[in-house]
Amino acid sequence: MQTWKDYQEKNKDKFLNELLELLRIPSVSARSEHKKDMQACAEALKTRLLEAGADKVEIYATAGHPVVYGEKIIDPSKPTVLVYGHYDVQPADPLNLWHSGPFEPVIKDGKIFARGACDDKGQVYMHVKAFETMSKTNTLATNIKFLIEGEEEVGSPNLATFVKENKALLKSDVILISDTALISLDTPSMDVGVRGLSYIEVEVTGPNRDLHSGVYGGAVANPITILAKMIASLHDENNHITIPGFYDDVVEATTAERKLMAEAPFSEEEYKKDLGVNELWGEKGYTTNERTGIRPTLELNGIWGGYTGEGAKTVLPSKAYAKISCRLVPNQGSDKITEILINHLKKIAPPYIQIKAELHHGGEPYMTPIDSKGYKAAAKAIETTFGKQPIPVRGGGSIPICALFEKELGVKIIFMGFGLDSDNLHSPNEKYDLANYYKGIETIPYFHKYFAEQ
Repeated sequence: MQTWKDYQEKNKDKFLNELLELLRIPSVSARSEHKKDMQACAEALKTRLLEAGADKVEIYATAGHPVVYGEKIIDPSKPTVLVYGHYDVQPADPLNLWHSGPFEPVIKDGKIFARGACDDKGQVYMHVKAFETMSKTNTLATNIKFLIEGEEEVGSPNLATFVKENKALLKSDVILISDTALISLDTPSMDVGVRGLSYIEVEVTGPNRDLHSGVYGGAVANPITILAKMIASLHDENNHITIPGFYDDVVEATTAERKLMAEAPFSEEEYKKDLGVNELWGEKGYTTNERTGIRPTLELNGIWGGYTGEGAKTVLPSKAYAKISCRLVPNQGSDKITEILINHLKKIAPPYIQIKAELHHGGEPYMTPIDSKGYKAAAKAIETTFGKQPIPVRGGGSIPICALFEKELGVKIIFMGFGLDSDNLHSPNEKYDLANYYKGIETIPYFHKYFAEQ
């Protein structure tokens, strides 16, 4: 609609400057020292939602960081869209690898560089500005609700309780999420599923104290060495996960689905060049896109122990630690995978060390049907603004709350992401293309229009 285009063009600079303000708030949910920043970010979102035209916005306290809820009900008889997103971001470490301050947004080569630029402040703010576009031009075709949490990056530990206790408040006909990616602006795509997650931390203890590596080395097991061997044994020569029972519940992708995935444009050479690697690695018998979409994985996210300070210190350490995550596919359950992973590590631990393991957080895999009204409305919206039908793909990331949303609220989730896999999510120099940000604001109103028409 020309009315939308005119409003968005007139307010283009305002839309960008408001996002930059949001990106300056270091809303890192994993770090307790950022508690005040989390509250400040929630307050900023409340202000922006009210300015955009919401009739009601509340900040709800939880046992952790607050939830921001907003709504505009134009007509109870019209369909209601619930927009979910998160305002918390990942820690910025390692800081020395950033080209600019992670919370000092910089625009370079048409891209915003800042922590949270794409994941998920930039993407959730598209919805706030798309809502403003419809509200200020009196063209809102649906009721709209916003649920923006502050703990997604730490597994949404308190959102389940909030959802269960506020079903009436969150009652809707579809849930719309922009926390995923598309292939490119030239090749639009839509995620039809996200993977689940099991994330644990392991502690291995050898001697009761750090030892002199000359006096005791060779006579006492080194916990770092033992832990490294244990972790290395979790994959075989074909990079297949060796834990008994790990694949038992995996729903294998059909030949038709794998064929459809193969039609998506993909250059292995460009992929390697972007990542700075000479060769790719992964489970034998599957393509790169299949490994990151339809197959479960086990990754080491961090490992440490002993002396890591400046200079040398010849010690045989008492302890070693690791953080391990598994990405899961339908029908794998996070509780089951966590249990078999921890039990397997304890089983293979040699007698000369002690092992402790605990769960950090988990979440279930989720698939959305492509024949639903919501998916069709989103696909039509993308086709309208991109001029091409989106390719259905499976995302490699996880959004822990998805399965619970459908279970408790009884509605389907639509993934309508505008980021790119190359946006350095969770990494230094996270970025978001301005073109993608504005394209999202342009496209989202059409979803509301087409969903209402259905």
